[in-house]
Amino acid sequence: MTESMDKYTDILAKKQISPSIQRVCVLRFLDLHRVHPTVEEIYLAVKKQLPTLSKTTVYNVLELLEGKKIIKSISGSDGREHFDFNRNAHGHFKCERCGRVFDVDENYVYRGAELLQGHKIHDYNLVFKGICKDCLAEQRKSERK
Repeated sequence: MTESMDKYTDILAKKQISPSIQRVCVLRFLDLHRVHPTVEEIYLAVKKQLPTLSKTTVYNVLELLEGKKIIKSISGSDGREHFDFNRNAHGHFKCERCGRVFDVDENYVYRGAELLQGHKIHDYNLVFKGICKDCLAEQRKSERK
């Protein structure tokens, strides 16, 4: 493995996970592509690097990484699970046109925890929906023609 993979090997080692090439490649993909990909998207992308990779292996790797709290799964409005490398508190913005999902910094997330007095929050999933700036720019460009 190359030096660029050391970051991912270290993340896995800290959680007592053997750093197989499949695990490292899936984790690296999630870190470099923070668009909340599905299993299928991860599989198709990583398979380009590892032609012998199976979809079952990707499922197993994702389950392991989530179980060890290295990544987070998010139920998408499309009925599929999406995976997030960012485990810090944050919200999401989903573009209704292109379907991409972007992280929203926690400073923009509504802090309503005080309203839930007596409850212990373990996780939350706040999703804003609309049209992303790229799709808006494309729309404006086509309107000018």
